[in-house]
This record gives sequence, structure tokens and C-alpha cells, in this order.
Amino acid sequence: MTSRRAFLTGLGGLALVGAGYAVGSFREARAQTESRLFSQSTVIPSRTGTLEYAVAGNGPPVMMIHDTGGGYDQGLLFAAKLRNRGFQIVAPSRFGYLRSAFPDDASPVHQADTLVDLLDHLGIDRLPVLGGSAGALTAAEFALRHPDRCSHLGLLVPAANLMNRDPVAFTALQRLAVGAVLGSDFAFWSLSRLAPGQMIRTLLATDPALLESVPTEERFRAQTILNQIFPINRKIDGLRTDGFWAGTPSPTAYENIAVPTLILSCEDDLFGTAATARLLAERIAGSELIIYPTGGHIWLGHDDDVADRIAAFIRSASS
Repeated sequence: MTSRRAFLTGLGGLALVGAGYAVGSFREARAQTESRLFSQSTVIPSRTGTLEYAVAGNGPPVMMIHDTGGGYDQGLLFAAKLRNRGFQIVAPSRFGYLRSAFPDDASPVHQADTLVDLLDHLGIDRLPVLGGSAGALTAAEFALRHPDRCSHLGLLVPAANLMNRDPVAFTALQRLAVGAVLGSDFAFWSLSRLAPGQMIRTLLATDPALLESVPTEERFRAQTILNQIFPINRKIDGLRTDGFWAGTPSPTAYENIAVPTLILSCEDDLFGTAATARLLAERIAGSELIIYPTGGHIWLGHDDDVADRIAAFIRSASS
């Protein structure tokens, strides 16, 4: 009995030490992340309040509008290979993400209009605009409402409700799990380390088995995209808003978009954006459609090719 009590006491002590270590590691990770995030971006006033952005690279400017769960840092990551091909990347944080304001009207239309203030601040008359997933909603509205400021449009794995059904239709159990994870920094941080594969499947809509068939650089990119969702508390308003607008039947008049348009998706995207991409290609006259057979929602294994396709599209359409 004494030995058993001693064993249990020791086990309990180890659990407390482990829990204390985890909490300490979590706090350190959050502090480091926030220090990195807020030292690399700039905040300016806009018609809707503060607007955060970052600029990286040299060459002709391209605006990259981030996906759900991102921020300016995800925009820079998504366009990193494009930067290597001689473009300057302008990456804003959308409404409710990081240090950007969250106005009463946080619609893609209002966000698109607010991004005009960013171009005015940077002294950019016109540039290509790319949008990933939920960011494609804002990019499309920008091209539609401000064709004088948008030279090209890129819709990457576009999340839009074009068939009167939510493209991200979770079961009740999945909604409960996602709500728990996206409602807690600690829960997200813990699960992203304990079950990264399941997190990549659920939040990045990508089969984690693909990680075994892609180069190390692409595996690192997938993990970085997942890690960049942290900290959740700086993005909760944006996450909820994206869920609403991606699930609501899209009011955007895509058929009126008149700028050169490239649409890209992957057949195995677990959010079903390949079907959305095909419908968009039918609605936007003269658009170019590319669908990879694999890659999931983050075009895993195709980052170099995606950058080449976008660069060629921008340059050929410009000429």
C-alpha cells in the first residue's frame, strides 16, 4: 500500500510538473509570436479604423489577401515564392485579424473599399490582387468595385457559397471540436503539437497523408501555415466573420468582373473549392482555370508551380 501511494504521489507530481511545463511553454510561445508579429507590420488609419499591413520584396507590387485564420504574415507566406520571382508583396490583415479594426460592417465589400486607403497610403495606382480562400471574397469585390486600381485578379482555392450550401459543412461534433479549438489559444497550441495531422485535415482541409509525398520545404510550409493561426485571441472576430460570409450565398456579381482573372484550386481540397472554381470560371468571362489533382486547400506540393503560373499570368496579361 505504501509503495502504491508513493507511486501515485510521484505520478501526480510528474503530471503537475508536466502541466506547469506546458503552461510555461505556451506562454513563452505566445509572447514570442506576438513579438514577431507586431515588429514586422505597420498600422495606418483608414476609413474603418486601424489597418495593418506589411510590404516585402522588390519589383512590381502585388497585393496578397490572406485566408481564414491568417493575417498579413500568412499573406507574405502564401506569396513568398512570388516574391522570389521579382515581385513586391503587399499583405494586409483583414477586418478582425491581428491589429486591423473590426467595424460593424465587416463585409468583403467594405473590406475591399478600405483596401483602397492602403493603396493610396503606399502611392500605388494599380496592381494585381490575389485572394486565398475567404480572402478571395474580398479580392473579387475589389476587382469588381475598383477595376481602375486592380490590374489582375487571382482567386486561389476560393471559398464562396455559389450553390446555396455552405462549402465548409461540419457535422455537429466537428463544429463542437472546432469551436473549442478556435475559442482557446491554449487548446489550439496544445492540439497543434499533439495532433498536427488532424489539425491540418480539419483546419487546412488537406489530407495529412500528402505530407509524406512532398519535399521537406512543403511539409515545413504546411506546418507554418498551421502555426500562424496562433494566437487565436487576436483573430476570433475575423474567424467568425469569415465563417459567416463563406457560408452565406454569395452576393458578388462575378459575371461583371472585367479584369484578367486566374482561378486556381485542387481537386482534393476538403473544403470543395474545386467545384467553386469551376463555377467561377463559367461566370467570369475569359478567366483562366487551373485545378491540380492533389494539394488540398493549401496547394501542397505545388507552391513553386503556383508562383510560376501567377507570375506568367501577370506578365502575359500586362503585355
